[in-house]
Amino acid sequence: MRTKKVKSAGRFGARYGRRVRTKTADVESVQKKKQDCIFCNGKAKRLSKGIWQCGKCDKKFAGHTYFLPKKEE
Repeated sequence: MRTKKVKSAGRFGARYGRRVRTKTADVESVQKKKQDCIFCNGKAKRLSKGIWQCGKCDKKFAGHTYFLPKKEE
C-alpha cells in the first residue's frame, strides 16, 4: 500500500477520494502530537476523545477533541 502522499490515511487504499484522505491525515497528524498543557506548559497527551493528561503536572482534564488551543499571552 502506498502512503507517501496521504500519510496515515493510506490505510483506506483507493477508497473515499483524495481530498477526504488528505484532510483525515492532516487531523490525525495534529492529534497524535503532544500538545502544550493549559496549566503548566508541560506536554499533554491525548488519552481519548477530548480527554488529555499532562506528563509534567499529571493533571487529567477535558479539552478540545483533536488538539488543544494555544495559549494567548
